[in-house]
Amino acid sequence: MDTKPGDSLVSYENPVLLSEAHKRRNTKKSAAKQATEDTLNTIVPPRVWMEEGVEWVQYVSSTPATKMDVIDLQEALDAKLQQRNAREMGICPVREELYAQAFDEVIRQTTVACAERGLLLLRVRDELRLNTSSYKKLYESSVAFGMRKALQAEHRKAKMESEISTLEAECAALQRVVEQHTETCANIEQEEVARRKHDFTEHQQHVQRLKKANEKLTSSLQNLLGTNKK
Repeated sequence: MDTKPGDSLVSYENPVLLSEAHKRRNTKKSAAKQATEDTLNTIVPPRVWMEEGVEWVQYVSSTPATKMDVIDLQEALDAKLQQRNAREMGICPVREELYAQAFDEVIRQTTVACAERGLLLLRVRDELRLNTSSYKKLYESSVAFGMRKALQAEHRKAKMESEISTLEAECAALQRVVEQHTETCANIEQEEVARRKHDFTEHQQHVQRLKKANEKLTSSLQNLLGTNKK
């Protein structure tokens, strides 16, 4: 790490130069204390960074916690959640980070008192992180799947809208053809009615002319017959 790490809810010792840290780690300690420190460094690895060309290291604290330390941890957690505007509900990386730090500090405090219990909590923590990672991957996969389906649906929607527009245009064209044929049929029917009326009128006039001609011929015939009798 190139920059100094930020504040953490995990209790750390004061940072020291990496060269001095190696000397301190090589000093003789009791087996129990050395085992506790090794366990703590396994659970919460030391933080290493460069500052002004000098490499620093900061180990997790091996100081036992008191009841007041637990209360302070809870208050610090609540304060940081508020300061960093962590969301109370839903997915929130800030809340997840702060609770992870608080859990690491609880594991640290437990490990100092009982290394075996701390290692068991470490297993619980790692299992929770593994499950969380699996859920994240599942969520991301579900989101990607949903996006693909949404894009496919959008593509199908655009295609169907295009087909609907085409069909509507064809229907409109066919409707115009139907209207034209309907108008043509109406015109033909009107013309047929007018023709029939005209033919009927002419027929009637022709019949009347024939009747008049018949009457004239009948009258002429009667006159001729009457003349012959005389």
